Amino acid sequence: MELRCKNLLSIGDLVPTEITHILDTAASMKEVSERDIKKVPTLRGKTVINLFFEPSTRTRTSFEIAGKRLSADVVNISASSSSVVKGETLRDTGENLQAMHPDLIVVRHSCAGAPKMLADVLPSAIINAGDGAHEHPTQALLDAFTMRERKGSLAGLKVAIIGDITHSRVARSNIFLLNMMGAQVCVSGPQTMVPRFIESLGVTFIPSIIDAVRDVDVIMMLRIQLERQSQSLFPTIREYSRFFGLNRTVLSHARPDVLVMHPGPVNRGIEMSADVMDGPKSIILEQVTNGVAVRMALMYLLIGK
Repeated sequence: MELRCKNLLSIGDLVPTEITHILDTAASMKEVSERDIKKVPTLRGKTVINLFFEPSTRTRTSFEIAGKRLSADVVNISASSSSVVKGETLRDTGENLQAMHPDLIVVRHSCAGAPKMLADVLPSAIINAGDGAHEHPTQALLDAFTMRERKGSLAGLKVAIIGDITHSRVARSNIFLLNMMGAQVCVSGPQTMVPRFIESLGVTFIPSIIDAVRDVDVIMMLRIQLERQSQSLFPTIREYSRFFGLNRTVLSHARPDVLVMHPGPVNRGIEMSADVMDGPKSIILEQVTNGVAVRMALMYLLIGK
């Protein structure tokens, strides 16, 4: 099976059968990372450019490792080391990189729609690695892979997404994917950080975090994205942590087999207490591990054939 799309800009580019195919492919790719020699020749001769205009640890590194494990030539470019600092436009940057004939460009940008703009003018495949507060499709796919690996299926799964919903591209992509795959999603957070139209996306808004975590299979906490807020949307960090932080007291109201996730980076002691983050219900590091496998799968399916 091949993907219908040349690029991955949004979860909406995919249909359920394609999502399942990506996750199945990622399962076989994960086995590569568990070998003594973590390399296969699948993308030998292919060139991948990671074009990141925002800071990143997990996403950028996992894309780099994913490409190298598939034997691709990987080039990393950050805004601070590019001609953007000299005034070059995003389109000119993209067209100059395209002149060097890459096969895939992975783009992270603070402006929503930046990867789409490049996809409209460049022949290379484009993967959206996060654009503003819009979407982060590869994060949703690795989250789905992790949930399916632990719970067996996404259909019928109950997931609570808690925190800064308004500014979270991770929340949007996860909501789209989970709804598409038959899961039930509720969201919780300060009302100033939850869009008014959120229930139109097929989710339930629950004001209380304790009520939100009851009877769910997965709790997905989100980072407070202060860099995307023009003004403070809550009184103090201490009050946010008190009312919407995940700690052992809140977790005691959840099911015994609940899983705790976070896309990272985590603000310890704010969104989540250290004992929960490092506790037995946390699968945050599993998400990081699975991110490499999912991104390997996407590279293979987009440019490997």
